[in-house]
Amino acid sequence: MHDKTALIVGAGVGGLAAAWWLRKHGWQPIVLEKNPQIRTDGYMLGLSGPGYTVAGEMGLMPELRKKHRPIHENVYYGRDGRELWRAKYQELLGHQDWITLSRTDLVHTLRQALPQDLDLRFNTSVTAIEEDESGITATLSDGTICRAALLIGADGARSSIRRLHFGPDSTFIRALGYRFAAFQLKDTLGLGHDFLSFAEPGRLTEFYTLSEGRLATLYAWKSDDRGYVAPEDRLSTLRKAYCDAHENALHFIDSLTDISTLYFDNLELVEMPRWSSGRIVLLGDAAHCLTLISGQGAGMAITSAKILAEELSERSVPEALAGHETRLRPAIEKLQSRSRKIAPLFIPSTNRAFAIRNFVMRRAPKKLLGWYLSRSFKAEALSATAVLRSDPL
Repeated sequence: MHDKTALIVGAGVGGLAAAWWLRKHGWQPIVLEKNPQIRTDGYMLGLSGPGYTVAGEMGLMPELRKKHRPIHENVYYGRDGRELWRAKYQELLGHQDWITLSRTDLVHTLRQALPQDLDLRFNTSVTAIEEDESGITATLSDGTICRAALLIGADGARSSIRRLHFGPDSTFIRALGYRFAAFQLKDTLGLGHDFLSFAEPGRLTEFYTLSEGRLATLYAWKSDDRGYVAPEDRLSTLRKAYCDAHENALHFIDSLTDISTLYFDNLELVEMPRWSSGRIVLLGDAAHCLTLISGQGAGMAITSAKILAEELSERSVPEALAGHETRLRPAIEKLQSRSRKIAPLFIPSTNRAFAIRNFVMRRAPKKLLGWYLSRSFKAEALSATAVLRSDPL
């Protein structure tokens, strides 16, 4: 066994970023992905704060800027189709460094930054784990045995590595009471660089224009249901949730014919007392899913990968995993606290709460609202950026 072999489960943002940073520090990564190829579903995301900084350190920004979808103006509508509010996007962001792109574009850019001969194995997962003082022995789904000094679970909020080694999902997943779906279609709205949002009690629908005549959608709704929904049932579940929604929201649901492109999930946090045990560590959503409310999920996964590699370059594996958590946890806890606080504001669930929010958006001075939202975005980025100010212990 190579004493710097790392077995990484998951070829998403966190897994590929971990492979990049570990290679930089002299490790040999082996990346497993349970799907037959890199996933192409997902939603739009913003990269700012430490994620933006670390992506720059990785040399990704020239390619990411090509895929950046600038948003000039946010336009919000109520359920009656009346405009509630509009604002210049960069003013809301406080003119901080920020790029908006699809998760797919970020993942493919990370893959391109890695060598083509990367040991990346599709249709492969871990079925059993044994650990001793010197390393990990993993049994893979194809029957092979893999020996490594470190095992990284970067396989999402419903991590199989977390279930195998730390415990069932019910122990760590905290539902916020919402579901969401995202998909892409041919652009028939012609929004250009604007961002369109339809708000209703208990529901929020958003539209962005992508390149090459494509439209990105995001549907989010209040729901007490939290169980697994099979892929073949997801479109009907979405239709049921939006059965009496605004006609624009219904139109695009009815236009979706390829359900394989539909991304569907619950809005949930992953809360764990520890992200590592022995030589096994969880990374990104597997360790601390932040949800799309707080932002910073992709950025913190990239940042976490860098911090982990830095710690591993100076310490033994168990000490490095502890140091990684010490540096990262304060920022993660602040961002998760933010998610819990703003979830009720994200989609007001009652007619009264919705009416109050609409009244404020219509009547409050735009400068005051802009200042409040800009302050919120900055607080989010500053909470995350703090991890880059700490030197490895």
